[in-house]
Amino acid sequence: MKKRTQNGITTSDLVLSANVGGNEDIFNDILDIHVPKGSIIADVTFGKGVFWNKVNFEDYQLFFSDLYLKKSIVDKFQNVSIKTGIDCRDLPFDDAFLDCLVLDPPYMESFYRKSKEHIGGQGTHISFKEAYSSNEAMEDSEAKWHDAVTEMYMQAGQEAYRVLKNKGIAIVKCQDEVSANVQRLTHVEIISYYETLGFYTKDLFIVVRNNKPIVSRMLKQNHARKN
Repeated sequence: MKKRTQNGITTSDLVLSANVGGNEDIFNDILDIHVPKGSIIADVTFGKGVFWNKVNFEDYQLFFSDLYLKKSIVDKFQNVSIKTGIDCRDLPFDDAFLDCLVLDPPYMESFYRKSKEHIGGQGTHISFKEAYSSNEAMEDSEAKWHDAVTEMYMQAGQEAYRVLKNKGIAIVKCQDEVSANVQRLTHVEIISYYETLGFYTKDLFIVVRNNKPIVSRMLKQNHARKN
């Protein structure tokens, strides 16, 4: 038998599991590793389109949509079709149509309120709400607080599994949170439920923000602050 020889090169230029920086940097790396060029991709929670700032749109067949899209966002991406009024839990795709689906719904329970007046991001935090929330009340959900967050991910995950091809890729962004002084490991809850659908965890990436969060009027810190 021939002796087995190793090919390739020695390098430290690698995609890492934890990264300090912006979402667009790691998102491009995820596509490079896991989504072949020419794939059909749907970003069903497009938001401000930050994920796509460093992606060459010509490399993929893209479908962008969200439930509530601002006109300024649609105008910014004039060369790509972006549809508003599309619920990530009820997508206009046939079964097994997509190679890849991108899911990034609001992942803080303060954005899942039955009244607009109670939605998080009030006052000086208005820019935060504009970036991460539709500013619409969740009147159709029976779940409350953090359970409303996981309900969204579960229902969207069911729809993602329907529209993805066999061996299709779901790229899901989330963040753990403390709700009612209880630590909720959102990423574990999502993974556990998605595995019951037929998904498995191919990779896990952690994005660490560049700046430090600040809390005003804090008397005692009870949990590590998410960053």
